[in-house]
Amino acid sequence: MDAADGLLVEFLDAQRGRVFEVLDGLGDEELRRAVLPSGWAPLGLVEHLGHAERHWFQQVTLGAAEALPWERLPEDDADGPFTTSRSTEAVFGFYRRQIAVANEVLVSTSFDAAPVGKHGFGPEPVELRVIVLHMIEETARHLGHLDAARELIDGAVELGRDQW
Repeated sequence: MDAADGLLVEFLDAQRGRVFEVLDGLGDEELRRAVLPSGWAPLGLVEHLGHAERHWFQQVTLGAAEALPWERLPEDDADGPFTTSRSTEAVFGFYRRQIAVANEVLVSTSFDAAPVGKHGFGPEPVELRVIVLHMIEETARHLGHLDAARELIDGAVELGRDQW
């Protein structure tokens, strides 16, 4: 990995870390509380981020993914908002595990490598570098959602700020 690609990974890791920082101190009830009309809850959004890490870095980049740590639930296939009935510990553990696996992929795969699998929607990424850029955007976008939700839940602001 060259210096520029290393910087991309640093930015991605920073966004991931801020997800945990923004949600730190919230209890289970608060993590499950939907505060916007769309109905998503912070914990459901964290689970979504875990699935995004798994999808892009395993299914798309490698062509296969490790098994999910739980049985599929009927709501897993719903098109509704991001919510979950899984435990807080299971969801945060899942997200941490997907980050760890993704980082293993990033260390062992050339950023110029074409993905083995397919995304299946819209244009297909042409190299791992594009996937990393997408995941920076995906994580940062949802981090903004989580930041706004946190303010609505308990008034906390300016959590998970970057050093710039």
